[in-house]
Amino acid sequence: MVEVGPRDGLQNEARAVPTAVKIELIDRLSDAGLPVIEATAFVSPKWVPQMADNAQVMAGIRRRPDTRYPVLVPNRKGLDAALAAGCDEIVVFGAATEAFSRRNTNCTIAEGLARFSEVCAEAIARGLKVRGDISVCLGCPYEGEVSPGQVTRVARELYAMGCYEITIADTIGAGTPGKTRAAIEAVAKHIPVEKLAGHFHDTYGQALANTLAALECGVATFDSSVAGLGGCPYARGATGNVASEDVLYMLDGLGIETGVDMGRLIDAGGFICRELGRETLSRAARAIAARAKTA
Repeated sequence: MVEVGPRDGLQNEARAVPTAVKIELIDRLSDAGLPVIEATAFVSPKWVPQMADNAQVMAGIRRRPDTRYPVLVPNRKGLDAALAAGCDEIVVFGAATEAFSRRNTNCTIAEGLARFSEVCAEAIARGLKVRGDISVCLGCPYEGEVSPGQVTRVARELYAMGCYEITIADTIGAGTPGKTRAAIEAVAKHIPVEKLAGHFHDTYGQALANTLAALECGVATFDSSVAGLGGCPYARGATGNVASEDVLYMLDGLGIETGVDMGRLIDAGGFICRELGRETLSRAARAIAARAKTA
């Protein structure tokens, strides 16, 4: 399980979330046993003001030796800032469609890949791990349907750059299990399936079904966001990521060991929801809380 709540979950919040709250959230998620927590993004504060305190967050968290804390990096400037902050893993992010690439990173797919090639080479030379994310793999808010071939083309480029893992992301939550299988199977013809990960938003209520479909294809790594936080500033109407609590409940039910403690995960979700003044979007968290009240 890769927890993306502190970054993908909070980046779309309209009001500033205090740095201390972000640090507390990450520490609580670490204590819950999550092996990977996407902590922040070294992006322009002009475009993503919520991530402007990236260096302070990285300096303030209590790093567990068995937990990784990757950060999002869009370019060489971001990489330099991440290195200065002591980061040891980064995430580069491309898109499966030209329109989304231009809206999200202000460049074409080819220009973005060229930029990431330099970033990956320098990061790997410095001993950093690099993960590659591909947005809008199962549907684009500007171009509509996305073919598995479009996803495969970008995935192969990122893998060739040295990304140890490639994330197939349903950024707008429009995917279905059938589309998920088609994308995974197409990419897996060129990249080992154990090198692939899934990232599903729940706009149409398909995120858990898509997670299971990818799992059945052999994918074993999934992004999720505590309390179902999130959205995308460049995909209007897209709701949050699949809730970490819901993914954990499903995996526990399948007998899959994750090392994540449900009670502590729910507590972390409750903490950030209180800070944001909202209810959790996790159905599992709500059901477990209701059961506890009647016990």
